[in-house]
Amino acid sequence: MKKFENFCNSLDNLKDIYKYNEPYDNVTLTGLVALYSICFEQSWKAMKEVLAYDGVAGAETGSPRSIIKLAYSVGLINNDKVWLDALVSRNNVAHSYNKDIAIDIVRNTKAKYVDMFDALKINIEKEYIKESFVW
Repeated sequence: MKKFENFCNSLDNLKDIYKYNEPYDNVTLTGLVALYSICFEQSWKAMKEVLAYDGVAGAETGSPRSIIKLAYSVGLINNDKVWLDALVSRNNVAHSYNKDIAIDIVRNTKAKYVDMFDALKINIEKEYIKESFVW
């Protein structure tokens, strides 16, 4: 499952965020925001792939918001509020030239988004990745 592999790799990269502490220089801050953005993109695409493979109606053409809501409705994710907050952060990446916005994204990533991504990874591995499951 290519999208899931991409998500796992991006999550491993994102965990480097814990190696850095405030105050951040501009290059570090920009890089940390980019790691978050990449992981978020890969996460919702992995959800979309799993849902589509599972035959969930609407998964093939869904936007990030609709995929999050769909994933929550079928139990793929447990906390849609945190995921929707993460979507807002992802949408704010375009404004991360504003240092306050960028720092907010990094703080939220450390405080809750990495755990959110970890929970998704564990759930996909537990519920969808099986020996008989062929991608």
